Amino acid sequence: MVSSNLGQLGEEFTAQWLKRQGWEIIASRWRCRWGELDLVAYHSGLIFVEVKTRQSNNWDENGLLAITPQKQAKLYRAAEMFLSHYPAYSHVNCRFDLALVKAQKVSNFDRGENSYELTLVSYLKGIFE
Repeated sequence: MVSSNLGQLGEEFTAQWLKRQGWEIIASRWRCRWGELDLVAYHSGLIFVEVKTRQSNNWDENGLLAITPQKQAKLYRAAEMFLSHYPAYSHVNCRFDLALVKAQKVSNFDRGENSYELTLVSYLKGIFE
C-alpha cells in the first residue's frame, strides 16, 4: 500500500479485514467535536474500532500506550455523539475494539516512492470492559 498517511492506511487495511470477517463498515474516520472514530462496524452489534498503526522502530511499537484514560473518554464521547446522530443504532449492543497494525516500509526504487506492507498484529475485543 502506498500513502503518505500511515494511520489512514492502517484504517483501510483494518476495514478490509473486518469486511472479510463478515462485518459491515458503517463509517470510517467519523468526526465530531470530541474527536474521531476510526471505524464503526456492524454485525449483530456495533463496534467502535480504534486503529493504531506503527512502524517497527516507533517508540510505542504496538500502539497500546496511546490508549490513555483521556483517549478512552474521548472515544466514549464520540461514540455517544455517533449514536445521537444515528438513533437507529442506539438500542444495539456496542463495544470498543482495538486493532494493532504493523507497517513495514518497502521501497519501490523504480517509481521513487515508499510503500508499506501491513500486518494485523493483534485485534483486541471489548478493550474497555
